[in-house]
Amino acid sequence: MKKNKIWISPPHLTGEEQKYVKEAFATNWVAPVGKNIAGLENDLIQYLKAGCSSVLQSGTAAIHLSLLILGVEKGDEIICQSHTHVATVNPIRYQQAVPILIDSEKDTWNMSPELLETAIKDRIKKGKKPKALIVVHLYGMPAKIQEIISIAQHYDIKVIEDAAESLGSSINEQMTGTFGDYGILSFNGNKIITTSGGGALISNNQEYCKKATFLATQARDKAPHYQHSQIGYNYRMSNIVAGIGRGQMEVLDDRIAARRNNFEYYQKELNSLPISFVDEPEGYFSNRWLTTILTDSYAQREKIRLALEKENIESRPLWKPMHLQPVFKDTPAYVNGVSKNLFNKGLCLPSGSNLSMEDKERVVKIIKQVF
Repeated sequence: MKKNKIWISPPHLTGEEQKYVKEAFATNWVAPVGKNIAGLENDLIQYLKAGCSSVLQSGTAAIHLSLLILGVEKGDEIICQSHTHVATVNPIRYQQAVPILIDSEKDTWNMSPELLETAIKDRIKKGKKPKALIVVHLYGMPAKIQEIISIAQHYDIKVIEDAAESLGSSINEQMTGTFGDYGILSFNGNKIITTSGGGALISNNQEYCKKATFLATQARDKAPHYQHSQIGYNYRMSNIVAGIGRGQMEVLDDRIAARRNNFEYYQKELNSLPISFVDEPEGYFSNRWLTTILTDSYAQREKIRLALEKENIESRPLWKPMHLQPVFKDTPAYVNGVSKNLFNKGLCLPSGSNLSMEDKERVVKIIKQVF
């Protein structure tokens, strides 16, 4: 008999979300306006200690709006982390701008500050200073954001902080998403909390959030009729979806604790094998959205992945770097081989907050059998 499927990161609802959703139906607020939207935005502001927020249909929309607010146009250069999901880079191309891809460092697997500065100097030398940069906190592990922001400020470059995978992570108790000029969150179905789909733009600049909300609601001017002075977008989150988010925010700390417990279990059980984990640098706190391992070879990674797959357990290689993706094959890139090595040897293990001990024991048993 086929064993139950173990997913990498499935949605985890409590049922408490329904009280907010039912309220939206009962009051007939089923549009992209309503009490839940304002409530979720306030919840995020309070949790992150941020200045403001604008809840949207996706994290991708939040990145796109950030670029629009920055005035990014055709031909502008935008620095972006190469080791990430494609949704981080796609909005750059929406604006017909040029991504400049930066490889990773070994400590956190995120953007290398050293390569970042090399790239900025080289782009300036070539006659075009980058207009902004997008840095990602991969798998919940904060990037070296303070170093990156210091470099960006030196060259007067705005920072978009993609915290889609790192809600609840922090450095010296400051939450990811609040370091840069713009912070990006995602509430996709596989994230640490979910609204099924959805995202948010976070900032300490009230004008950025106001502008994001304006653009996300078709850029309608104040008038008794529908009047538009610029192009807008249908990016605003609905009141129903925001209700799910409000219920999920109530259990966010529990979800983080569960993900960290998963990591600690895997690390304890697998530490005798030729497998390594990414550790938290001093002062760092990771939500451990996904537990990731690094094997000693591509062949070893594939043995583990295929053995898990055979037992109906989902695992996945680490993100394939953008500079190795066919769609970005002609994009300027500053590389050191770190992200290529991570892709070839790294694997994401099942990490859901609803993962049972029995599930974790199944995963560990199969990995040990491979060795």
